Amino acid sequence: MTSTPQRISALLDTHPVWDGHNDLPWAAREQVDYDLDRLDVAAPLTTTHTDIPRLRRGGVGAQFWSVYVDAKWAGERAVTATLEQVDFVRTMTSRYAGELALAFTVADVRAAQADGRIASLMGAEGGHSIDSSLGALRMLHELGLRYMTLTHNDNVPWADSATDEPALGGLSPFGREVVREMNRIGMAVDLSHVSADTMRHALETTEAPVMFSHSSARTVCDHPRNVPDDVLAQLPANGGLCMVTFVPKFVSQAVREWDLEAADAAAAEGIHWADYTAYEPFIERHRQVHPQPEATIDDVVAHLEHVREVAGVDHIGLGGDYDGVSQLPTGLEDVSTYPRLLEALAEGGWSDADLGKLTWSNTLRVLDGVEAVSRDLIATRRPSTARIEDLDGE
Repeated sequence: MTSTPQRISALLDTHPVWDGHNDLPWAAREQVDYDLDRLDVAAPLTTTHTDIPRLRRGGVGAQFWSVYVDAKWAGERAVTATLEQVDFVRTMTSRYAGELALAFTVADVRAAQADGRIASLMGAEGGHSIDSSLGALRMLHELGLRYMTLTHNDNVPWADSATDEPALGGLSPFGREVVREMNRIGMAVDLSHVSADTMRHALETTEAPVMFSHSSARTVCDHPRNVPDDVLAQLPANGGLCMVTFVPKFVSQAVREWDLEAADAAAAEGIHWADYTAYEPFIERHRQVHPQPEATIDDVVAHLEHVREVAGVDHIGLGGDYDGVSQLPTGLEDVSTYPRLLEALAEGGWSDADLGKLTWSNTLRVLDGVEAVSRDLIATRRPSTARIEDLDGE
């Protein structure tokens, strides 16, 4: 009789993990100024959650590398930093070309899989990366970006974030034009980090499937970064997917409540939770006196089960957020641990067909859908010349 680990190993041979969000590029910037001689990802590393040996052990076959830049950076600084992030991913995939394959299309992903390499795609985390310019958006697409998260933790001038004070009630007219232009050029609209109203407006506007690159279910853990049930219920009609993340405060209600108390304690000392430079050292001190509750694989399973129940098994994926957070659930400490999660789901009754959709097929279908919509729109619609000042006013 085949054991569960053997079953998952066989599954991953044909349906590897396609993860929606990994922040290794930012970790490389912060730790070594992008110097891969000092951060050799082909060797086992101790300062990151990610390296090639652990990606292999985790059964990862495709990875969206986040080209995140600080949401506090605005204008040209954000655009320049995003280009530096893109440059790092392209440099990394070139340096480790025997293991990683830069991918722009579904065909590229399939070719990488056939070649035994890890398909490496890029996604921008936050609309501040384009400085309210559709020309900048198009150029990022030309450089290989295949999704953009509309916001990060702060609002952008044309879209509300989940973790900022609402300014627009969702998307502005220019924000809707951003979505339409993303549809036209073939860049997936990523709705992680955005407010629930922004999610709803984007779903009203888009002609292509959307994605949540790293979000979980708000019903299971009441955090604004998670997806409400009414939005999850719209994914079947749209064809999109929610890639469940592992961030403890997004998956465990106990951790969420602890985090709220910690944010209040930080505020009392004049430190805002979004100021990572000040907040991370504060949190480390706070944990010594007020231990943080433990998030586990079971918490992540609960979110996967809920998203499956509300949106359906065809609309769910994985977006671990490795190297984007300092703490992870017990049992999911780095990118080598995906098989543990799949084993837990298998033991809970998930079939191989459903697990294959979760790890691989659903994301492949969504990107294929985005490309198909783009082919149709490019044939009928010219590049938008709209400017934010024209659509939204001064």
